[in-house]
Amino acid sequence: MQKLHVFNFWDRCQATLLKEILIAEGIDCIVRNDQLSSAVGEIPFVECCPELWVIDSETYPRAKLLLDAWLNKSAPSDEYWICKTCGEQVLLHFGACWSCGTINEVDT
Repeated sequence: MQKLHVFNFWDRCQATLLKEILIAEGIDCIVRNDQLSSAVGEIPFVECCPELWVIDSETYPRAKLLLDAWLNKSAPSDEYWICKTCGEQVLLHFGACWSCGTINEVDT
């Protein structure tokens, strides 16, 4: 077993989500310490953070690549495109106008 990542207390849900993503990719893993936040004070706080562990060390490099790619995704851009049909401003990451349904010609 090998530790993949340590999360902050408030990232417990993200740890569980990433565990499920890795399991869907065929990588067995577990989240440890996900319920220890209430024990802070009795147990040193650094030992109470959720940790994502890979069961099989041979899958660790692949799991690390997937985790890094997920954690390093950039937030959607605030840039937009203008719909040629209705003139509406649409965020760049949408492929069609939300107002009239026209497909963005750049994406096609």
